[in-house]
Amino acid sequence: MSNSNGDDRDRDRSDGAEGGADRDEGMRSPSDDVDSGTGVGDRDDPGRDRRNETTQVANEERRRKISVSSGIIAVIGAWVALSVVILYDVSSAAFWNNVLVGTVVFAAGAYNYYRLANDIPLSVGVSGLVALLGIWLIVAPALLEMSAGLGLTESPFWSTLASGLLIAALAGYNAYDAREARSVATDSARA
Repeated sequence: MSNSNGDDRDRDRSDGAEGGADRDEGMRSPSDDVDSGTGVGDRDDPGRDRRNETTQVANEERRRKISVSSGIIAVIGAWVALSVVILYDVSSAAFWNNVLVGTVVFAAGAYNYYRLANDIPLSVGVSGLVALLGIWLIVAPALLEMSAGLGLTESPFWSTLASGLLIAALAGYNAYDAREARSVATDSARA
């Protein structure tokens, strides 16, 4: 703060130099180390992680495993949507069911993969939705009367059923793990 006569020299310094940006690091006040939370004017410490520690939901290995499973979910969703277009001859209801559900699963899996690749916590809601769609894919072949052949490559019934099982399992694990990671981060923030 300046005094009224414009004399801004630091009175504690022996050389009479002005205070402010030219001050020695040894002359820092305790308020210089305060993080305002805005990122503006805060001390630039290259060893400090600039992200808020409470938003770091999971460690690196957890993120890697979940990002792989989110990518697999996206690929399976694409398979569900494209298989009825390219390989199988199914009824109109089964066709649109697989195309729409597969597209949503693909988009949601890709969205969660994108979030994790950009160090953003996994969306529990999106993972929960994908798990529910996986459960729907388990029961849909019977309800929509898809033909049941002998193998996955011959039968839209078994292909959709197996895809639904994989999607429900992987997305359910992602939702559980993301919820668990958020509760750990919340508990550590309160401590």
